[in-house]
Amino acid sequence: MNKIFFVTNRQKLGDVISQNSIAIFFAGQAPYKSADETYPFTPNRNFYYLTGIDEEKVIMVMININGKVSEMLFIQENDPVMAKWVGETISEDKAKEVSGIEDIKFLKDFESTIASYFDRFSIDNVYLDLERQEFNIPQTSSQNFAVDIMKRYPYVRVKNIYHDIALLRTIKREEEIELIKKAIDITYEGIKEIWSNAKPGMKEYEIEAYFNYILKKNGVKDFAFPTIAATGKNATILHYVDNNTKTEDGELMLLDLGAQYKYYNGDISRTFPINGKFSERQKEIYNIVLEANETVMKAVKPGVTTGELQDITKRVLAQGCKRIGLINEDSELNKYYYHGVAHPLGLDTHDVGPRNIELKPGMIITDEPGLYIEEEGIGVRIEDDILVTEDGYVNLSAHIIKSIEDIEMFMSKNNN
Repeated sequence: MNKIFFVTNRQKLGDVISQNSIAIFFAGQAPYKSADETYPFTPNRNFYYLTGIDEEKVIMVMININGKVSEMLFIQENDPVMAKWVGETISEDKAKEVSGIEDIKFLKDFESTIASYFDRFSIDNVYLDLERQEFNIPQTSSQNFAVDIMKRYPYVRVKNIYHDIALLRTIKREEEIELIKKAIDITYEGIKEIWSNAKPGMKEYEIEAYFNYILKKNGVKDFAFPTIAATGKNATILHYVDNNTKTEDGELMLLDLGAQYKYYNGDISRTFPINGKFSERQKEIYNIVLEANETVMKAVKPGVTTGELQDITKRVLAQGCKRIGLINEDSELNKYYYHGVAHPLGLDTHDVGPRNIELKPGMIITDEPGLYIEEEGIGVRIEDDILVTEDGYVNLSAHIIKSIEDIEMFMSKNNN
Protein backbone atom coordinates (compact mmCIF):
# COMPACT_ATOMS: atom_id res chain seq x y z
CA MET A 1 0.00 0.00 0.00
CA ASN A 2 1.43 3.38 -0.97
CA LYS A 3 1.99 5.89 1.85
CA ILE A 4 -0.38 8.32 0.09
CA PHE A 5 -3.22 6.02 1.14
CA PHE A 6 -2.38 6.46 4.82
CA VAL A 7 -1.65 10.17 4.48
CA THR A 8 -5.07 10.69 2.89
CA ASN A 9 -6.79 8.73 5.66
CA ARG A 10 -5.16 10.94 8.30
CA GLN A 11 -6.07 14.10 6.41
CA LYS A 12 -9.73 13.06 6.33
CA LEU A 13 -9.66 12.22 10.03
CA GLY A 14 -7.93 15.51 10.83
CA ASP A 15 -11.08 17.34 9.76
CA VAL A 16 -12.96 16.01 12.81
CA ILE A 17 -10.27 16.86 15.38
CA SER A 18 -11.23 20.18 16.93
CA GLN A 19 -8.77 22.97 17.73
CA ASN A 20 -6.52 22.63 20.76
CA SER A 21 -6.95 18.87 20.82
CA ILE A 22 -4.75 15.79 20.75
CA ALA A 23 -5.65 12.45 19.15
CA ILE A 24 -3.63 9.40 20.18
CA PHE A 25 -3.62 5.98 18.51
CA PHE A 26 -1.93 2.79 19.69
CA ALA A 27 -0.70 -0.14 17.61
CA GLY A 28 -1.17 -2.39 20.63
CA GLN A 29 1.07 -5.26 21.63
CA ALA A 30 1.04 -9.04 21.62
CA PRO A 31 -1.05 -10.47 24.48
CA TYR A 32 0.83 -12.41 27.15
CA LYS A 33 0.47 -16.19 26.86
CA SER A 34 2.62 -18.04 29.39
CA ALA A 35 6.18 -18.03 30.75
CA ASP A 36 8.16 -16.01 28.19
CA GLU A 37 5.64 -16.51 25.37
CA THR A 38 3.11 -14.17 23.84
CA TYR A 39 0.38 -14.73 21.29
CA PRO A 40 1.20 -13.52 17.76
CA PHE A 41 0.97 -9.75 17.37
CA THR A 42 -1.47 -8.17 14.97
CA PRO A 43 -1.88 -4.39 14.78
CA ASN A 44 -4.97 -2.52 15.84
CA ARG A 45 -6.79 -2.16 12.55
CA ASN A 46 -7.66 1.52 12.99
CA PHE A 47 -4.02 2.26 13.78
CA TYR A 48 -2.93 0.35 10.68
CA TYR A 49 -5.52 2.15 8.54
CA LEU A 50 -4.00 5.48 9.57
CA THR A 51 -0.29 4.60 9.47
CA GLY A 52 0.46 1.38 7.60
CA ILE A 53 2.74 0.41 10.50
CA ASP A 54 2.36 -3.17 11.75
CA GLU A 55 4.84 -3.17 14.61
CA GLU A 56 3.75 -3.45 18.22
CA LYS A 57 3.92 -0.66 20.82
CA VAL A 58 4.13 2.12 18.22
CA ILE A 59 2.03 5.23 18.95
CA MET A 60 0.74 7.85 16.53
CA VAL A 61 -0.29 11.33 17.66
CA MET A 62 -2.24 14.02 15.78
CA ILE A 63 -2.38 17.50 17.32
CA ASN A 64 -4.58 20.41 16.26
CA ILE A 65 -3.21 23.70 17.58
CA ASN A 66 -5.05 26.80 16.35
CA GLY A 67 -6.37 24.95 13.31
CA LYS A 68 -3.06 23.44 12.18
CA VAL A 69 -2.79 19.65 12.45
CA SER A 70 0.63 18.09 13.03
CA GLU A 71 1.59 14.43 13.31
CA MET A 72 4.14 12.43 15.28
CA LEU A 73 5.02 8.76 15.37
CA PHE A 74 6.67 7.17 18.40
CA ILE A 75 8.63 3.99 17.68
CA GLN A 76 10.80 1.63 19.70
CA GLU A 77 14.48 2.45 19.81
CA ASN A 78 16.47 -0.41 18.33
CA ASP A 79 18.11 -2.66 20.94
CA PRO A 80 21.20 -4.37 19.43
CA VAL A 81 20.99 -7.24 21.92
CA MET A 82 17.30 -7.96 21.31
CA ALA A 83 17.90 -7.59 17.58
CA LYS A 84 20.01 -10.76 17.75
CA TRP A 85 17.00 -12.65 19.11
CA VAL A 86 13.96 -11.17 17.35
CA GLY A 87 15.32 -8.85 14.67
CA GLU A 88 15.52 -5.09 14.47
CA THR A 89 12.58 -2.82 15.18
CA ILE A 90 11.36 -0.41 12.52
CA SER A 91 13.83 2.37 11.74
CA GLU A 92 13.05 6.08 11.57
CA ASP A 93 13.55 6.10 7.81
CA LYS A 94 11.32 3.07 7.28
CA ALA A 95 8.61 4.52 9.50
CA LYS A 96 8.65 7.70 7.41
CA GLU A 97 8.60 5.73 4.17
CA VAL A 98 5.64 3.57 5.18
CA SER A 99 3.46 6.11 6.98
CA GLY A 100 4.34 9.41 5.36
CA ILE A 101 4.85 10.92 8.83
CA GLU A 102 8.01 13.03 8.97
CA ASP A 103 8.25 13.63 12.72
CA ILE A 104 9.52 10.35 14.18
CA LYS A 105 10.38 10.08 17.87
CA PHE A 106 11.18 7.27 20.29
CA LEU A 107 8.71 5.79 22.77
CA LYS A 108 10.82 6.87 25.73
CA ASP A 109 9.94 10.46 24.84
CA PHE A 110 6.18 9.92 24.51
CA GLU A 111 5.05 10.97 27.99
CA SER A 112 7.28 14.04 28.17
CA THR A 113 6.23 15.15 24.68
CA ILE A 114 2.52 14.88 25.49
CA ALA A 115 3.04 16.63 28.83
CA SER A 116 4.82 19.49 27.08
CA TYR A 117 1.75 20.15 24.93
CA PHE A 118 -0.45 20.33 28.00
CA ASP A 119 2.04 22.73 29.57
CA ARG A 120 2.40 25.01 26.53
CA PHE A 121 -1.14 25.00 25.16
CA SER A 122 -4.68 24.99 26.45
CA ILE A 123 -5.60 21.43 25.46
CA ASP A 124 -9.36 20.93 25.66
CA ASN A 125 -9.86 17.45 24.24
CA VAL A 126 -8.05 14.15 23.95
CA TYR A 127 -9.40 11.88 21.21
CA LEU A 128 -8.93 8.15 21.68
CA ASP A 129 -9.93 5.07 19.71
CA LEU A 130 -12.37 3.52 22.18
CA GLU A 131 -14.02 0.56 20.52
CA ARG A 132 -16.88 -0.97 22.47
CA GLN A 133 -15.70 -4.03 24.39
CA GLU A 134 -17.34 -6.74 26.47
CA PHE A 135 -16.74 -6.50 30.22
CA ASN A 136 -14.60 -9.64 30.41
CA ILE A 137 -12.17 -8.61 27.65
CA PRO A 138 -8.79 -7.12 28.72
CA GLN A 139 -8.64 -3.36 28.35
CA THR A 140 -6.98 -1.86 25.30
CA SER A 141 -4.08 0.58 25.36
CA SER A 142 -6.52 3.39 24.54
CA GLN A 143 -8.80 2.47 27.43
CA ASN A 144 -5.91 2.36 29.88
CA PHE A 145 -4.63 5.69 28.60
CA ALA A 146 -8.09 7.25 28.98
CA VAL A 147 -8.09 6.38 32.67
CA ASP A 148 -4.59 7.78 33.11
CA ILE A 149 -5.25 11.04 31.25
CA MET A 150 -8.41 11.74 33.27
CA LYS A 151 -6.45 11.34 36.49
CA ARG A 152 -3.64 13.63 35.37
CA TYR A 153 -5.77 16.23 33.60
CA PRO A 154 -9.30 16.04 35.05
CA TYR A 155 -10.39 19.20 33.19
CA VAL A 156 -9.76 17.63 29.77
CA ARG A 157 -12.59 15.98 27.84
CA VAL A 158 -11.88 12.50 26.53
CA LYS A 159 -13.67 11.97 23.21
CA ASN A 160 -14.16 8.76 21.28
CA ILE A 161 -12.91 8.97 17.69
CA TYR A 162 -13.61 5.30 16.90
CA HIS A 163 -16.86 5.99 15.05
CA ASP A 164 -15.23 8.66 12.87
CA ILE A 165 -12.60 6.17 11.73
CA ALA A 166 -15.29 3.55 11.20
CA LEU A 167 -17.12 5.91 8.83
CA LEU A 168 -13.95 6.27 6.76
CA ARG A 169 -13.25 2.54 6.74
CA THR A 170 -16.80 1.68 5.66
CA ILE A 171 -16.21 3.01 2.14
CA LYS A 172 -13.41 1.08 0.48
CA ARG A 173 -10.87 2.80 -1.73
CA GLU A 174 -9.59 1.20 -4.92
CA GLU A 175 -6.39 0.01 -3.22
CA GLU A 176 -8.43 -1.77 -0.57
CA ILE A 177 -10.72 -3.41 -3.10
CA GLU A 178 -7.71 -4.82 -4.95
CA LEU A 179 -6.29 -6.32 -1.75
CA ILE A 180 -9.63 -7.92 -0.89
CA LYS A 181 -9.85 -9.34 -4.41
CA LYS A 182 -6.37 -10.81 -3.94
CA ALA A 183 -7.44 -12.37 -0.63
CA ILE A 184 -10.48 -13.86 -2.38
CA ASP A 185 -8.33 -15.24 -5.22
CA ILE A 186 -5.99 -16.98 -2.78
CA THR A 187 -9.00 -18.31 -0.88
CA TYR A 188 -10.33 -19.84 -4.09
CA GLU A 189 -6.99 -21.51 -4.77
CA GLY A 190 -7.29 -23.10 -1.34
CA ILE A 191 -10.87 -24.23 -1.98
CA LYS A 192 -9.84 -25.85 -5.27
CA GLU A 193 -7.01 -27.66 -3.48
CA ILE A 194 -9.56 -29.03 -1.01
CA TRP A 195 -11.95 -30.11 -3.75
CA SER A 196 -9.07 -31.85 -5.53
CA ASN A 197 -8.06 -33.92 -2.50
CA ALA A 198 -11.01 -34.43 -0.13
CA LYS A 199 -12.20 -38.02 0.22
CA PRO A 200 -14.54 -39.92 2.54
CA GLY A 201 -12.75 -41.23 5.62
CA MET A 202 -10.41 -38.26 5.98
CA LYS A 203 -10.55 -36.18 9.14
CA GLU A 204 -11.88 -32.66 8.76
CA TYR A 205 -8.50 -31.26 9.80
CA GLU A 206 -6.75 -33.27 7.08
CA ILE A 207 -8.97 -31.59 4.51
CA GLU A 208 -8.45 -28.19 6.12
CA ALA A 209 -4.68 -28.70 5.83
CA TYR A 210 -4.85 -28.39 2.04
CA PHE A 211 -6.25 -24.87 2.46
CA ASN A 212 -3.56 -23.99 4.99
CA TYR A 213 -0.87 -25.16 2.58
CA ILE A 214 -2.09 -22.95 -0.26
CA LEU A 215 -2.17 -19.90 2.00
CA LYS A 216 1.39 -20.48 3.17
CA LYS A 217 2.49 -21.15 -0.40
CA ASN A 218 1.14 -17.71 -1.35
CA GLY A 219 2.93 -15.95 1.50
CA VAL A 220 -0.22 -15.37 3.53
CA LYS A 221 0.63 -14.81 7.20
CA ASP A 222 -2.78 -15.28 8.72
CA PHE A 223 -6.34 -16.42 8.16
CA ALA A 224 -9.29 -14.07 7.99
CA PHE A 225 -10.72 -16.21 10.82
CA PRO A 226 -10.38 -19.81 12.06
CA THR A 227 -11.37 -22.13 9.23
CA ILE A 228 -14.70 -23.94 9.45
CA ALA A 229 -14.46 -27.36 7.75
CA ALA A 230 -17.60 -29.10 9.00
CA THR A 231 -19.33 -32.30 7.94
CA GLY A 232 -22.63 -33.85 8.99
CA LYS A 233 -24.21 -32.34 12.09
CA ASN A 234 -21.09 -30.27 12.67
CA ALA A 235 -22.15 -28.14 9.71
CA THR A 236 -25.24 -27.00 11.63
CA ILE A 237 -22.99 -25.31 14.23
CA LEU A 238 -22.34 -21.84 12.82
CA HIS A 239 -18.84 -21.34 14.19
CA TYR A 240 -17.67 -24.94 14.47
CA VAL A 241 -13.85 -24.90 14.35
CA ASP A 242 -12.79 -28.17 16.04
CA ASN A 243 -12.48 -29.79 12.60
CA ASN A 244 -11.61 -33.16 14.17
CA THR A 245 -14.37 -35.49 12.95
CA LYS A 246 -13.92 -38.32 10.46
CA THR A 247 -15.84 -37.64 7.26
CA GLU A 248 -18.32 -40.20 5.98
CA ASP A 249 -19.28 -41.20 2.47
CA GLY A 250 -22.42 -39.34 1.41
CA GLU A 251 -21.91 -36.33 3.69
CA LEU A 252 -21.66 -32.70 2.72
CA MET A 253 -18.80 -30.54 3.96
CA LEU A 254 -19.44 -26.88 4.72
CA LEU A 255 -16.39 -24.68 4.22
CA ASP A 256 -16.34 -21.16 5.64
CA LEU A 257 -12.86 -19.76 5.22
CA GLY A 258 -10.75 -16.88 4.06
CA ALA A 259 -7.24 -15.68 3.43
CA GLN A 260 -6.00 -12.45 4.94
CA TYR A 261 -3.80 -10.56 2.48
CA LYS A 262 -1.91 -7.55 3.80
CA TYR A 263 -4.51 -7.39 6.58
CA TYR A 264 -7.48 -7.37 4.19
CA ASN A 265 -9.82 -10.35 4.28
CA GLY A 266 -11.74 -12.66 2.03
CA ASP A 267 -14.74 -14.49 3.49
CA ILE A 268 -16.14 -17.32 1.39
CA SER A 269 -18.46 -20.25 2.10
CA ARG A 270 -18.94 -23.22 -0.18
CA THR A 271 -20.62 -26.56 0.52
CA PHE A 272 -19.67 -29.72 -1.37
CA PRO A 273 -20.16 -33.50 -1.24
CA ILE A 274 -17.21 -35.40 0.20
CA ASN A 275 -17.65 -38.15 -2.39
CA GLY A 276 -18.08 -35.70 -5.27
CA LYS A 277 -21.81 -36.30 -5.85
CA PHE A 278 -24.81 -34.57 -4.25
CA SER A 279 -27.74 -36.79 -3.26
CA GLU A 280 -31.20 -35.76 -4.44
CA ARG A 281 -32.11 -34.49 -0.96
CA GLN A 282 -28.87 -32.55 -0.70
CA LYS A 283 -29.57 -30.99 -4.09
CA GLU A 284 -33.02 -29.84 -2.93
CA ILE A 285 -31.63 -28.08 0.12
CA TYR A 286 -28.57 -26.72 -1.66
CA ASN A 287 -30.59 -25.16 -4.46
CA ILE A 288 -32.86 -23.36 -1.99
CA VAL A 289 -29.80 -21.74 -0.41
CA LEU A 290 -28.34 -20.95 -3.82
CA GLU A 291 -31.60 -19.27 -4.86
CA ALA A 292 -31.48 -17.13 -1.71
CA ASN A 293 -27.84 -16.23 -2.36
CA GLU A 294 -28.56 -15.12 -5.91
CA THR A 295 -31.80 -13.30 -5.05
CA VAL A 296 -30.12 -11.32 -2.29
CA MET A 297 -27.23 -10.44 -4.57
CA LYS A 298 -29.53 -9.05 -7.25
CA ALA A 299 -31.14 -6.79 -4.62
CA VAL A 300 -27.85 -5.15 -3.63
CA LYS A 301 -27.69 -1.47 -4.57
CA PRO A 302 -27.25 1.90 -2.85
CA GLY A 303 -30.09 2.75 -0.48
CA VAL A 304 -31.00 -0.84 0.38
CA THR A 305 -30.36 -1.87 3.99
CA THR A 306 -28.85 -5.11 5.20
CA GLY A 307 -32.07 -5.58 7.17
CA GLU A 308 -33.98 -5.61 3.89
CA LEU A 309 -31.55 -8.18 2.50
CA GLN A 310 -32.24 -10.33 5.55
CA ASP A 311 -35.99 -10.10 4.88
CA ILE A 312 -35.41 -11.25 1.30
CA THR A 313 -33.31 -14.15 2.56
CA LYS A 314 -35.97 -15.34 4.96
CA ARG A 315 -38.69 -15.07 2.34
CA VAL A 316 -36.81 -17.14 -0.25
CA LEU A 317 -35.65 -19.73 2.28
CA ALA A 318 -39.13 -20.08 3.77
CA GLN A 319 -40.71 -20.54 0.34
CA GLY A 320 -38.17 -23.20 -0.54
CA CYS A 321 -38.49 -25.03 2.75
CA LYS A 322 -42.28 -25.13 2.42
CA ARG A 323 -41.93 -26.37 -1.14
CA ILE A 324 -39.97 -29.44 -0.04
CA GLY A 325 -42.09 -30.03 3.06
CA LEU A 326 -39.46 -29.08 5.62
CA ILE A 327 -41.72 -26.44 7.23
CA ASN A 328 -45.40 -25.53 7.03
CA GLU A 329 -45.29 -21.91 8.23
CA ASP A 330 -42.79 -19.09 7.68
CA SER A 331 -42.34 -18.79 11.44
CA GLU A 332 -40.80 -22.27 11.55
CA LEU A 333 -37.79 -21.12 9.49
CA ASN A 334 -35.99 -20.00 12.65
CA LYS A 335 -35.27 -23.66 13.40
CA TYR A 336 -33.18 -23.97 10.24
CA TYR A 337 -31.84 -20.46 9.61
CA TYR A 338 -30.55 -18.43 12.55
CA HIS A 339 -28.03 -15.81 11.49
CA GLY A 340 -27.77 -12.65 9.41
CA VAL A 341 -27.18 -12.76 5.68
CA ALA A 342 -24.70 -9.88 5.43
CA HIS A 343 -21.92 -8.11 7.29
CA PRO A 344 -19.30 -5.56 6.22
CA LEU A 345 -15.93 -6.94 5.11
CA GLY A 346 -12.53 -5.26 5.11
CA LEU A 347 -9.61 -4.98 7.51
CA ASP A 348 -11.78 -6.96 9.92
CA THR A 349 -13.75 -9.96 8.72
CA HIS A 350 -16.77 -8.60 10.56
CA ASP A 351 -15.79 -5.09 9.63
CA VAL A 352 -16.66 -1.79 11.29
CA GLY A 353 -20.10 -0.28 11.02
CA PRO A 354 -23.57 -1.06 12.37
CA ARG A 355 -25.09 -4.40 11.49
CA ASN A 356 -28.20 -2.90 9.85
CA ILE A 357 -26.59 -0.45 7.46
CA GLU A 358 -27.83 1.41 4.43
CA LEU A 359 -25.68 0.39 1.50
CA LYS A 360 -23.50 3.00 -0.20
CA PRO A 361 -21.13 2.79 -3.17
CA GLY A 362 -17.75 1.48 -2.07
CA MET A 363 -19.04 -0.75 0.70
CA ILE A 364 -18.17 -4.45 0.63
CA ILE A 365 -20.57 -6.88 2.28
CA THR A 366 -21.05 -10.63 2.42
CA ASP A 367 -24.03 -12.52 1.03
CA GLU A 368 -24.29 -15.74 3.04
CA PRO A 369 -27.66 -17.48 3.42
CA GLY A 370 -27.76 -20.99 4.84
CA LEU A 371 -29.93 -23.87 6.00
CA TYR A 372 -28.99 -26.10 8.93
CA ILE A 373 -31.00 -29.29 9.36
CA GLU A 374 -29.58 -31.09 12.38
CA GLU A 375 -31.95 -34.05 12.22
CA GLU A 376 -30.72 -34.83 8.71
CA GLY A 377 -27.06 -34.03 9.35
CA ILE A 378 -27.08 -31.39 6.62
CA GLY A 379 -25.68 -27.86 6.81
CA VAL A 380 -25.42 -25.68 3.71
CA ARG A 381 -24.05 -22.15 3.46
CA ILE A 382 -23.09 -20.28 0.30
CA GLU A 383 -21.23 -17.01 0.75
CA ASP A 384 -19.93 -14.41 -1.69
CA ASP A 385 -18.24 -11.03 -1.19
CA ILE A 386 -20.12 -8.16 -2.82
CA LEU A 387 -18.94 -4.65 -3.75
CA VAL A 388 -21.70 -2.03 -3.79
CA THR A 389 -21.42 0.19 -6.89
CA GLU A 390 -23.16 3.38 -8.01
CA ASP A 391 -25.87 1.46 -9.84
CA GLY A 392 -25.82 -1.97 -8.22
CA TYR A 393 -23.12 -4.43 -7.30
CA VAL A 394 -20.11 -6.44 -8.40
CA ASN A 395 -19.66 -9.97 -7.09
CA LEU A 396 -15.95 -10.05 -6.23
CA SER A 397 -16.11 -13.83 -5.85
CA ALA A 398 -18.11 -14.54 -9.01
CA HIS A 399 -15.30 -16.76 -10.33
CA ILE A 400 -15.64 -19.19 -7.41
CA ILE A 401 -17.93 -21.87 -8.77
CA LYS A 402 -21.03 -22.76 -6.78
CA SER A 403 -23.58 -24.54 -8.95
CA ILE A 404 -24.10 -28.24 -8.27
CA GLU A 405 -23.10 -29.09 -11.82
CA ASP A 406 -19.88 -27.07 -11.70
CA ILE A 407 -18.78 -28.45 -8.32
CA GLU A 408 -19.47 -32.05 -9.34
CA MET A 409 -17.68 -31.55 -12.65
CA PHE A 410 -14.63 -29.99 -10.97
CA MET A 411 -14.34 -32.83 -8.47
CA SER A 412 -14.85 -35.45 -11.18
CA LYS A 413 -11.99 -34.01 -13.24
CA ASN A 414 -9.56 -33.15 -10.44
CA ASN A 415 -10.21 -35.49 -7.50
CA ASN A 416 -8.78 -38.90 -8.39
